[in-house]
Amino acid sequence: MITGIAGASLAVPVAASADDPPSTTVQVSQTTLSPGETFTVTQTVTNIADFTFEGAKAALYAKDQTLTDWLDLVSCTGANCFVAEGAHFRASFGDVPAGESRTVVWTLRVKDNPKPEPFILRHQFLADNYAFEILSGPTITITPVTPPAADLAVSMTAAVRSTVTARITYTITVQNNGPADATGIRVVGAYPAGLTYAGTTCTRVGTSRSVNCDIASLASGASTTRTITADTGLLTVGALTGTAQRTASSPSDPVATNDKASRTCTALTGLIVRC
Repeated sequence: MITGIAGASLAVPVAASADDPPSTTVQVSQTTLSPGETFTVTQTVTNIADFTFEGAKAALYAKDQTLTDWLDLVSCTGANCFVAEGAHFRASFGDVPAGESRTVVWTLRVKDNPKPEPFILRHQFLADNYAFEILSGPTITITPVTPPAADLAVSMTAAVRSTVTARITYTITVQNNGPADATGIRVVGAYPAGLTYAGTTCTRVGTSRSVNCDIASLASGASTTRTITADTGLLTVGALTGTAQRTASSPSDPVATNDKASRTCTALTGLIVRC
């Protein structure tokens, strides 16, 4: 079908023959895409009228929608392309004589935050003096990107060694359950009140009972350990609970329930401690 353009100097159209090729066709490099992904649309237009198309253009639309809600125009080859009315894309060929074809290859990019629903890509061959009907192309589906995640599980054990008093070593284990590798990990550990600091493989926070256990990176499936050691006093009795908690890591940790751990030892005297 050929549609007239109001206000232009118009030639009299001749009805398209059933043997004529379509006025426009598109080939899309892929129809299922992710935000930020680039793809191409190859559009071939053919002047199936019996007169020259003046100021001929190829056009891309989203059916009943605004194409720019999903896509950005990166570039094109074979024509001069531009965003029309802030809503869809056009490519200019100049005049196209009757029976001739032109091809434009569009390079398009899915927006970082596109509309969530799929859309039907529509296409058209039009000119200053006439326009062919708009045809429907494939459905384009945007699949949201699942953000990476790394589940870091923190656990703690304790062991005691007795000399004049008891020395308790709290061992913190960090296990990366994945699926992604983790970086920038910090686990804050603390030994209980009533003990005297003896050492750590982490970094003590001033003169407090807390330590920062910083782990630069931990591959998915890997684990690592850190320790805090503290001594009892002669008068130490009761429950002695050490703690550890993940406070930072990247990417996000999807499981909060295993981000902290504790271990309790019991001092019957300063020398007799059970863990």
